[in-house]
Amino acid sequence: MNKKQLQTEQTKKKLADASKALFVQKGYKATSIEDIVAATGSSKGNIYYHFKSKEGLFLYLIDEWDREWEASWAAKEHLYRTSTEKIYGLAEQLVLDDMNHPLTKAADEFFTGEKKENDIEERISLMFERHIQFNKQMIEQGIESGEFKADNVDHLALILESTIIGLSQMSRGMEPEQALALYRQAASVFLHGIAKDKA
Repeated sequence: MNKKQLQTEQTKKKLADASKALFVQKGYKATSIEDIVAATGSSKGNIYYHFKSKEGLFLYLIDEWDREWEASWAAKEHLYRTSTEKIYGLAEQLVLDDMNHPLTKAADEFFTGEKKENDIEERISLMFERHIQFNKQMIEQGIESGEFKADNVDHLALILESTIIGLSQMSRGMEPEQALALYRQAASVFLHGIAKDKA
């Protein structure tokens, strides 16, 4: 990364961090570009130069959240000895992250809101594709280790992602222990369906 790219990235991060506090406090819809201008001390033109839109800025924060999540997972993945344990570990990390992340409420608004511009839709699709690839890798490891039966990995990865998204929506407002129990049971149901029969 050259000096100009580094400066651009630092500016984006500064703008995004200042905006994040607004999204956390007011929610996604109630935060306007004018609010962001006032909070960052930056011009509207500068914000649009770096992010193109409010959606683009918020998606930058979601990407950042995703990267933090992946780093946190990578740091503890080695603690799980089997793919089955990994799926239970995944359920646990998802609940704790979802319940404790300051952007959860604003993200709900963002994803269930009005239709997005094409470039934003594409970026959201790419993000989900990364999640599905992550799921595929975990399921493939389980098949290779003989824990899971050989099956359509693409379908299983989609089913797992759909389950996670559904659980995330349906567990809003639950106590953490309740949500954790729900996610663990969902993991059990999923694992039961893909477990290799012990001959």
